[in-house]
Amino acid sequence: MLNTSDSDHSIWLARQEALIASLRCQPFLLVVRPQLGDSLSCQRLLDQLKDLHEAGLRHLEVAWSSHAGWCRFVQEIQECCPRFALGAASVVAIEALDDLQSLDLAYAMAPCWDPALVGAARDLGQLLIPGVLSPTEVQQTTAFGCRLVKLFPAATVGVAYWKRLEAPLGPLPFVIAAGGLTTIDLSAWLGAGHDAIALGRRAIGDHGVDPVLLGWLNRSSTPA
Repeated sequence: MLNTSDSDHSIWLARQEALIASLRCQPFLLVVRPQLGDSLSCQRLLDQLKDLHEAGLRHLEVAWSSHAGWCRFVQEIQECCPRFALGAASVVAIEALDDLQSLDLAYAMAPCWDPALVGAARDLGQLLIPGVLSPTEVQQTTAFGCRLVKLFPAATVGVAYWKRLEAPLGPLPFVIAAGGLTTIDLSAWLGAGHDAIALGRRAIGDHGVDPVLLGWLNRSSTPA
């Protein structure tokens, strides 16, 4: 088993605070799922990410895969888009932690609350943000020390759900709403008390980058 040290725990806490501070500047994360067996598709996606990098996008998640090409694709992003706060999405296996460590990614996201996996990441000083849905999961992750969580899948519970948890649970952690949302949901969900929004295939894909997203980035981006 992995051993926890005070140093690793401090790094884990510091990475939470750093991501929260960055998301307060730009409360949006883009999630991409590269087709790693298709070089043309990967190059097209990389070109789109370069454009978004120049447009001011700060936070990018690349869905984790055990495919041999995953690390190399992430490295290409690191090389051509150095200003991204880069993370991994859809982390559900402990094997992913080796990749996160080797790439020194700032954070990663899990779709659910797995205390063993989040704890293993913490013991390495890595930030793995858990997905939550129920009040019980929110309470458990907060007790664990998670200062930010992902509400997933957010669209299934609606825009008013999160604030309703405040009365029974008290102060809530920093929350990233994700799952089933589109660019037209950005203003409403942020205005309803969600601290940040994550969008995926509905914001970028074979159809290109959603122009609504480009417009939002143009209005909201601040100098790094």
